[in-house]
Amino acid sequence: MPSRSLRVVAFAFVALALTVTSSAALPAPPAPPMPPAPKLPHPPTIALPAPPQVVVVPNSPVYYAPGVSFNLFVYGGRYYTLHDGSWFYAKSHSGPWVFIEPRHVPKPVIAVPTPYYKIPPGHAKKMGPPIPGPAGHGPSAPGCPPGQAKKGRC
Repeated sequence: MPSRSLRVVAFAFVALALTVTSSAALPAPPAPPMPPAPKLPHPPTIALPAPPQVVVVPNSPVYYAPGVSFNLFVYGGRYYTLHDGSWFYAKSHSGPWVFIEPRHVPKPVIAVPTPYYKIPPGHAKKMGPPIPGPAGHGPSAPGCPPGQAKKGRC
């Protein structure tokens, strides 16, 4: 009798060993596909041979470049531009330009009034060119969109 129970135990041990090794040899299920990486906007092709002349935006720590044909602001030692609806920054006037999410653009740069933009952002394009205000008060934009004046953008 002991030989029969020894055979049963040996058989159970072999069956258990085969189960463990066969399950360990099975490949892991494939990982779910990764979502595609978001496409970053293309940086502008800005090539300035020298730092542009900049002028302070009234009541702001931000400077803008009136002598260039695109949006260019200087704040905190960095250059910022709004190009095709996306923000970019550079450590030098000659770049390289790096995409920056709007939430990371410094608040003083975001708060620059639209008349200091060469190409106004979003809906401001429909308002027409800025009309100069009273002498010494900088440009003003009549017809400021609702809520923008409260934010200091007009």
